[in-house]
Amino acid sequence: MKESSTSSRSRSRFECIMFASLLSICLVIDVRAWSSTSCSSSQNNVQSLRLYSTSPQNSPYDDSNINALSGYVTGPQGYSRTLMPSFRDKDRKKKEWIRKERQREREEDGYADMFRKKKTLWRNLTRPLRLIKRNIIFPKTPGTLILVRHGESNWNANKTFTGWANPDLSERGHREIEHAARLLLEGGYNIDVVFTSRLTRAIRSAWILLSELNEVFLPVFKSWRLNERHYGALTGLSKPETAEKLGFELVQSWRGSLRSRPPPINPKHEYWPGKDRKYFDLLSHQLPASESLLDCMERTRPVWEDKISYELQMGRNVLVVAHANTLRGLVKIIDDIGDDEIQEIAIPTGIPVVYKFNRNMKPVAPEGNRQTAFQVHMRGMFLEKPGLLKEGLKRETEWSANVPGYNFAMGRNKKTMTSLERSLNKLEAERALGAWAGQFVDTSSDMEDDGGDGNMGKGIQLVEDEVWDQGLRDLEKGQVFDPDVTHFHQSANTFDDETEIISPTIITNNPCVTAFPSDDSEVASIGNVPIRKDAVIVIIRHGKTEHNKLGLFTGWEDAPLALEGVEEAKAAGKLLKEHGFEFDVVYTSWLSRAIETALHVMDELDCLWLPIIKSWRLNERMYGSLTGQSKQMVAQKYGQKQFKAWRRGYKVKPPPVSSFSVNYPGNDKRYNKYLKDVRVSLRESLIRTIESGKLTKSRKFPKSESLHDCMERTIPYFTQKIVPEAINDGKRVLIASSENAIRGLLMHLCEIPEECITDLEIPNGLPLIFDVKSKCIKLLDDGSGKDPLETYNFGKAANYLFRPCQNEDGSPDEECDIRWMSADSDDEDVAPLKEKFLRPLTPAVTNDASVVPVEVA
Repeated sequence: MKESSTSSRSRSRFECIMFASLLSICLVIDVRAWSSTSCSSSQNNVQSLRLYSTSPQNSPYDDSNINALSGYVTGPQGYSRTLMPSFRDKDRKKKEWIRKERQREREEDGYADMFRKKKTLWRNLTRPLRLIKRNIIFPKTPGTLILVRHGESNWNANKTFTGWANPDLSERGHREIEHAARLLLEGGYNIDVVFTSRLTRAIRSAWILLSELNEVFLPVFKSWRLNERHYGALTGLSKPETAEKLGFELVQSWRGSLRSRPPPINPKHEYWPGKDRKYFDLLSHQLPASESLLDCMERTRPVWEDKISYELQMGRNVLVVAHANTLRGLVKIIDDIGDDEIQEIAIPTGIPVVYKFNRNMKPVAPEGNRQTAFQVHMRGMFLEKPGLLKEGLKRETEWSANVPGYNFAMGRNKKTMTSLERSLNKLEAERALGAWAGQFVDTSSDMEDDGGDGNMGKGIQLVEDEVWDQGLRDLEKGQVFDPDVTHFHQSANTFDDETEIISPTIITNNPCVTAFPSDDSEVASIGNVPIRKDAVIVIIRHGKTEHNKLGLFTGWEDAPLALEGVEEAKAAGKLLKEHGFEFDVVYTSWLSRAIETALHVMDELDCLWLPIIKSWRLNERMYGSLTGQSKQMVAQKYGQKQFKAWRRGYKVKPPPVSSFSVNYPGNDKRYNKYLKDVRVSLRESLIRTIESGKLTKSRKFPKSESLHDCMERTIPYFTQKIVPEAINDGKRVLIASSENAIRGLLMHLCEIPEECITDLEIPNGLPLIFDVKSKCIKLLDDGSGKDPLETYNFGKAANYLFRPCQNEDGSPDEECDIRWMSADSDDEDVAPLKEKFLRPLTPAVTNDASVVPVEVA
């Protein structure tokens, strides 16, 4: 009997193993046909075939159905995960082309590299186990989706057709987005990843949102598919004037009709997107000449299916900051709204719309409150009733004159309260303003035209409006109407929730200074200076923070830029623009002072659309328990010798920070949640498991770093990531980081000895230009006529930094413009500088082995 049961169990185990093996083999054979996310319905898959356009000029397949007005192909143009096998009996080359198109779209803005793991043989073989773990053993609850339309732009304000034109936010637009961020703060919404378009008004809105939420470190991916609808030849024209000239009905049909396209734009037109550098990576057929609402909405489908929905199914909370019509496209897909009903949907500026999902990715209406509202046909929830803030901002002057304390609340000094307290105080003040202004809102009149095409310019129809309409009809019939009865209020159960579950499927001693452009030259938007096309690396230390000004150890503490630091970053951007610099990619750390510096520089260069790659490996050195302490206090408490060893010693670490300190990276969301390329720490995992009472995995975050430790992570990131992915491809690279991370980069690029690197000082906000060809550091003439070595302090190791510029063959680079100290100069004014900066270097060794690290209480 025992033998029989044993053999039976062995046979069952053998059958299970064989079944799993066969399943793995089948998956490996057809792995590319499998979805990396959940399988869509067959109808959606048929639609998705028309998303990635193919072009007769750029692909090997001609398609006769080309719409001459819009530039979009209407035949089968793209990829579909579940329909990929349908190409097997047709053209395999077409299937391969579609696969490459899909991969190219995934790699847009560094998304695939940052959030998608590369497929390997091991990952393919273990896929069944991961699916079982994800869907059965540890099923994930889908994340929350938050949709925000950008704040009002300058062109929205003056009623101009905008489309792919690039106006910035108006002052009211800034206020609207700040208010949206406060609504998210109040609701306790967490964000993991952000998607936006390549247009400035959307990118700036995302920037303002994340700054208000104190989460600028989050990854932000910019996709052209989230751009606003293209209005063709109407772009830049006044809406009222165009309607007056061409007729209101015709213009309104272009704006409100689902399939009507405005006249196409001419390639010679000022706003033809083919002239804009931000779209140079697109194929010619992907540049629209004009779009209908349906064209625009369908353009958004790939970014939903291949990126946004994937992130949601991985349990991540997604913020999408985009435009009226692209957000309507997402809403149409999510809520499965019909072609006629979608024309009744409007998305107002600056009010977040929140979607929740069940396990089969069907939207479930969130639980609302008195502040929230629902629009008909939508399961997404507005965090505030539309219209109140807009009316309030119009009447703000009158309100502030009658309400003591309003101006004080809105202008609250940052130093008197936390960012959360400040935001919530402003939210309450704005709410009071909106409630008062609500009495002036005429609910029977048409909504103010805010630039969106939704609901033909009429007011937004909320679900509660339907409730009251029904109640009034009941009264007319003699039936009882009680607005306080539960069924008259929106609830999470208002919409049917389907129960079917589907599988949810990251020296010369002289600086080489480039002459300032002459007065008669030009730069893009200011003059005629030639744009620099050669590969170059520009390194900028972040602008000053209050910690820098007060002499505090900062390290990984996330100190924001001081006002002076913001101005330094802007000045760096202006200087780069004046010298004709353009960039292709930006690298920065996870610290807000470096990210904000990069954003301000990019803003001045009008290139906010560039991809920003953020890495913790470019963070400042971790100062352990010295973090946040005054340098003067540490020197007085532990002595100058120990202080200098901690600060300047190449291999001396400061005292480590406690595992439970607020300065330990393991207690910071950005590292605890997103840092994956560090091994797991057994000790920290045990501590966290005991503390939380459940099994917890924790990684080995640094508790303290010497300068050597900092460079051990910074230099390999540069050589193994930045060099092969950007510099070797001839890209122009901007790196914004902190002093010690930059020291590591310069130590590698300029071959500075270990014993001298601690004597190198990096000025805040000064662009350091490393010419890849001549392999030298150059400075930019700011037109002041001042010697940069007199203006900026580079420390005792300046001579190592400014080596003779050489060509690739090792010969001197005669194009280098050394405008300041000439070694053979006899000028009396230059002599003192020569004596100061051309003296021989005597390295000061500071890593004294006799100095023993001391624990700080």
